[in-house]
Amino acid sequence: MKYNIRGDKLVVTDAINNYVESKLDRLNKYFKEDDILANVLLKVRGNSQIIEVTIPTDKFILRSEEEDKDLYAAIDLVTDKLERQIRKNKTRLNKQNIDNKYKDFNFDYEITTEEETNEDEQIVKRKNIEMKPMDEEEAILEMNLLGHEFFVYKDMHTNNICVLYRRKDGNYGLIETN
Repeated sequence: MKYNIRGDKLVVTDAINNYVESKLDRLNKYFKEDDILANVLLKVRGNSQIIEVTIPTDKFILRSEEEDKDLYAAIDLVTDKLERQIRKNKTRLNKQNIDNKYKDFNFDYEITTEEETNEDEQIVKRKNIEMKPMDEEEAILEMNLLGHEFFVYKDMHTNNICVLYRRKDGNYGLIETN
């Protein structure tokens, strides 16, 4: 695995860099390819240290974010969380691989961020995504791999835009447009 480690309001020392790489190296066993790029962003907000890890692959995007007062603890937490995401979705990933049902399906989408232009604005981040048709199970998989509480997608059967979300009871909800 290759690493792109950068700091926001934080100097990334060799010790921090080596610790991040050694922890994320645990994830190498889950990937067949060696040229996977892990994008790591280390930030400071008040007394909290935040680490964001995004690992884009050909079929999906793994993403996790953790916050702690100790940066090294946050690194440990984010690595554990990413590993849990992979293990939790192992069955779904294997099923897609065995069926080869969606071999041409592209889960990747581009994300662009616009900087905040006015302090009075309520929108602090924008994302433009390319809507790829998928079914509910693929949307659940993608949402879990991203670590988000909701996911917007285009239903492959109805061509409707749908919002999948995680309910407080742990189940999923689905909002469909007409």
